[in-house]
Amino acid sequence: MRIATFNVNGVNGRLPLLLEWLEETAPDVACLQELKAPDEKFPVRAIEKAGYGVIWHGQPRWNGVAILARGCEPVETRRGLPGDPADTQSRYLEAAISGVLVGCLYLPNGNPQPGPKFDYKLAWMERLHAHAESLIGLDCPVVLAGDYNVIPTDADVYKPERWADDALMQPESRDAFFRLLSQGWTDAVRALHPDETIYTFWDYWRNAWARNAGLRIDHLLLNPDAAPRLRAAGVDRDTRAKQGASDHGPTWIEIEV
Repeated sequence: MRIATFNVNGVNGRLPLLLEWLEETAPDVACLQELKAPDEKFPVRAIEKAGYGVIWHGQPRWNGVAILARGCEPVETRRGLPGDPADTQSRYLEAAISGVLVGCLYLPNGNPQPGPKFDYKLAWMERLHAHAESLIGLDCPVVLAGDYNVIPTDADVYKPERWADDALMQPESRDAFFRLLSQGWTDAVRALHPDETIYTFWDYWRNAWARNAGLRIDHLLLNPDAAPRLRAAGVDRDTRAKQGASDHGPTWIEIEV
């Protein structure tokens, strides 16, 4: 099973590129983030015509997540991250697909920091910790896929000094990410490519794509049932190279099911 995560940076504005990627790579599951569309504006008919069942959790202008399943309907198990009933941001969606539980997340950016946005990021990560702990021991493969907005180490960024003040690589953000891994989750891309330079995001500014000045912030975490099933992982860089592309490249894994 190929499971991909893709921050589309506007699902309607980049719909032709999304459909092209789905046709070219045929992921069995695709987790989308940053839909930037309310529920009623999600392009459900186009997605279904491409051969995918889909659930989505939209929001006007910002945020929004969706889970696509090729040739079947994802069975929704959760909408929204638990722990804060007052949180109205559309950042978490979860579904069962062919025996695999998939959580699709769009973790808050947190900039500028310090400030309320960074506080919200860290609070959201604490809620993610609590929910992830309830999933990790399930007797089935669990994959938490999405845009984590965390640069785990200096090896995951082109020039660490340029991001030193950014919320994505603050010590608190990194510590929260590694405390999540310490529950027993496996960072799938790093597990298979421990020493390679791998990026999933290239800014639109300063000719970042052409210079390969990127970041690795899109991650797929595997519970102990899923980790031994991991067979491959990578990034669809060609998608990022296309005219009008998202600033993220689709990141994917393949697991035995």
